Amino acid sequence: MSRKKTNNLNMPNTQQLEDLTTQVRRDILRMVHKVNSGHPGGSLGCAEFFVALYSEIMDRKDHFDMDGIGEDLFFLSNGHISPVYYSVLARTGYFSVDELNTFRLINSRLQGHPTTHEGLPGIRIASGSLGQGMSVALGAAQAKKLNGDKHLVYSLHGDGELQEGQNWEAIMYASAKKVDNLISTIDLNGKQIDGATDDVLPMGSIKAKFEAFGWTVIDIEEGNNIEAILKGMAEAKAETGKGKPVCVLLKTMMGNGVDFMMHTHAWHGKAPNDKQLESALAQNAETLGDY
Repeated sequence: MSRKKTNNLNMPNTQQLEDLTTQVRRDILRMVHKVNSGHPGGSLGCAEFFVALYSEIMDRKDHFDMDGIGEDLFFLSNGHISPVYYSVLARTGYFSVDELNTFRLINSRLQGHPTTHEGLPGIRIASGSLGQGMSVALGAAQAKKLNGDKHLVYSLHGDGELQEGQNWEAIMYASAKKVDNLISTIDLNGKQIDGATDDVLPMGSIKAKFEAFGWTVIDIEEGNNIEAILKGMAEAKAETGKGKPVCVLLKTMMGNGVDFMMHTHAWHGKAPNDKQLESALAQNAETLGDY
């Protein structure tokens, strides 16, 4: 049985998705603040994407199993944005929302970077080392083809992460083997831990690179807009099954939703203090109840 509703009357509307996104932002901020550790910037920037993905876009089972047969799969490659991942998994029913209170604590299942040995529902790979998620997603996508499973595989990657060479081996392989049931999204926020991506290691046109490697590329210019994400991902899904893997360039704002965290790389991996948390939460009113 699928978690995604086929009856339009049961599907959340845009306001409900936005309310969930606001609550997810609160979760992110409170989790990172409590332990004075974590990565709020990229997590906040991808909140709308994760909410749309798990609430609307993916076809998911009611229960979690590692086989993932007969459902869409998602792999997070830039695992440091675990706060947004954990929040959305909890808020969409994979585990209790109360468990968010254990983020980064000793013996918690919610480690700073996702791990599989903790047995946390929703987590399919350990993703601390950057650059590896594309390869895993490819393997899962090919397994689905071999098994006659028509469902899709989704993955998410940071733009700075593309500086890792393993990505490009996988990108080349995906088109060569016509892995056309894969949708890989790039969080194109132009920031990484040491500064702007163009300052650390300019990559030129990422779109041109993916196209040169034989991928179909979809642009989502408003990557922090729920409706734009739903529209762009629908376009991406429509391009699957045509002999090419699909890349989505999601243009987001790191730290989105918190004014002092936006337009800078400074909050890539830094927690807010008490006063900053108060200001950030004031900008994101409680909508669904704090844990």
